[in-house]
Amino acid sequence: MANVAPSVSYSFTVRIRVRNDFGMLASVLHTVARAEGDPGAVDLVRADRDFKVRDLTVSARDDAHAAKILKAIKKLKGIKVLQVSDRVFLLHLGGKIHIQNKVPLNTRDTLSMAYTPGVARVCMAIAEDTNKASTLTIKHNSVAVVSDGTAVLGLGDIGPEGAMPVMEGKAMLFKEFGGIDAYPICLKTKSVDEIVNAVKWISTGFGGINLEDISAPRCFEVEQRLKRELDIPVFHDDQHGTAIVVLAATLNALKILKKKLKEIRITILGAGAAGVAVTKILLAAGARDIVCCDRKGIVCKKRLPDLDPSKAWLAEHTNPRNISGNIENAATGAHLFIGVSGPGLFPVRALKRMAKDPIVFALANPVPEIMPEEAEGRARIIATGRSDYPNQINNVLAFPGVFRGALDARAREINEPMKLAAAKAIAGCITDDQLSEEYIVPSVFNRDVARRVARAVAAVARETGVARRR
Repeated sequence: MANVAPSVSYSFTVRIRVRNDFGMLASVLHTVARAEGDPGAVDLVRADRDFKVRDLTVSARDDAHAAKILKAIKKLKGIKVLQVSDRVFLLHLGGKIHIQNKVPLNTRDTLSMAYTPGVARVCMAIAEDTNKASTLTIKHNSVAVVSDGTAVLGLGDIGPEGAMPVMEGKAMLFKEFGGIDAYPICLKTKSVDEIVNAVKWISTGFGGINLEDISAPRCFEVEQRLKRELDIPVFHDDQHGTAIVVLAATLNALKILKKKLKEIRITILGAGAAGVAVTKILLAAGARDIVCCDRKGIVCKKRLPDLDPSKAWLAEHTNPRNISGNIENAATGAHLFIGVSGPGLFPVRALKRMAKDPIVFALANPVPEIMPEEAEGRARIIATGRSDYPNQINNVLAFPGVFRGALDARAREINEPMKLAAAKAIAGCITDDQLSEEYIVPSVFNRDVARRVARAVAAVARETGVARRR
């Protein structure tokens, strides 16, 4: 597997005292480069006649690589390492979000209206008509980000405490891109019944529920039950956010290849929450030939007795040619590969068996199923989940706008037509003359994406009769 490039995810700032001799800083930078680190900013902290103290920012591949770079710096004569700060941990120090009042409490009148005694009138109005909670409280613009910490990023089951930084980050994205107040809620239980009950009990104060990082197959049951029992949108982002952006990328990639969804063969590696949702949205959009693989190979009808309900659904609704075997068999003749599995699981030999000008979406993070460097020259279009390569397929393109639209329409649910509308809106953010092999999805920082998605989602919510606000 090709080496992973240094990343800001493993960046650190090292404070060094440098002897005031010609070329000393250059020797430090040369040492970092020789150790395959990526030097960034160099800041002067203080200086005197004999020494300068500088802060040097460096990106590494992982913790071991960072330690190797530091060891090399410490060996340099005339250099003393004074302090090392992990930039990622510093960013998370004390948490990444906070609550801020919309109304300044700086007069007695304001206090009397915001709290007692004035608040009592508002409470009674809501008690008489609970629908007014959607206009007179934060409910109209709030989402609970709920997890049990069992399927976090590529980390697996790290518990609810370990999941908190991710849920805080998710709340940041909701606010930044959707203008939505989101709250991280990590539950100390793995019981489906307890998760469902906990979310039902707290749902009073929220306009929507975003389920996050709950392991399959429990995540399917949690979502299905909550959708039945709540009258607000419930959205498992690992499933549907991924699926929406994958469909958007697929639609634009096929424009470049001048092919239609119904004409191509698709191979999906990964039959968990994301794999199932991607399959469903592609079928809904018109795909006809999808073959899914899990750890044991191609999901097919002869495996039905041993499959859980979600994989049994895949066996019944995919693989129209009824093939069996491994990922190489699945990839043979395929036009599109979608990886939602793990690092290095799609070998070059499988890529070579795909159709001419194949599309490769290798979405495992941080290490994809096949590195772009390995696929380059063989694949026509390559996308990953990473920000340091072109075509980043990132859920942030979907969920802020989807929830914004659902909240604006006061939708009871987020249905399949709303998801399809979101995917088409994302794809439409790139005009035909802008499309290229390295630009099939818009930037995550394109502020127009969430707005266009929100408008499309709200419109379809009204068209399909799930909106309560016209």
